[in-house]
Amino acid sequence: MARLGAAVNVITSDGPGGRRGFTASAVCSVTDDPPTLLVCLNRNSDSNAALKENRVLCVNTLAASQEHLSPIFAGMTEHDVEGRFSAANWTTLTTGAPVLHGAVVSFDCRIVQVTEVGTHSVFFCEVEAIQHGPAHEGLIYFGRGYHPVRVA
Repeated sequence: MARLGAAVNVITSDGPGGRRGFTASAVCSVTDDPPTLLVCLNRNSDSNAALKENRVLCVNTLAASQEHLSPIFAGMTEHDVEGRFSAANWTTLTTGAPVLHGAVVSFDCRIVQVTEVGTHSVFFCEVEAIQHGPAHEGLIYFGRGYHPVRVA
């Protein structure tokens, strides 16, 4: 899987299940009508139950300058949940899920279906709002490392 390059995203959620966030590269477009994304999350993650209860999430695609947020939200630092969120600036759009200031793009979504596959939950998420950021350099994870990529 290290050879399957992908954008680096911070997935956030807030609601009755609590505020959560995690780093994910297993994110992709499913359909454009209705606009739907797919997000995969390990069932053992502390964010899994919260997302299922909140029924909302935001896919925040990191800019190259935001690489430092990836290990924070991946749980590779000493930051607790609130500490993760204090490492950046946030707003909200439609669903109440945290939207990362300065992300290349943020997709504010409502979770419409969850399917369990192996060790992961696959969340199907309809996009309710989109925010384009000012960054022109995205971030991909490939070959066990981060690489900037220019957005045209």
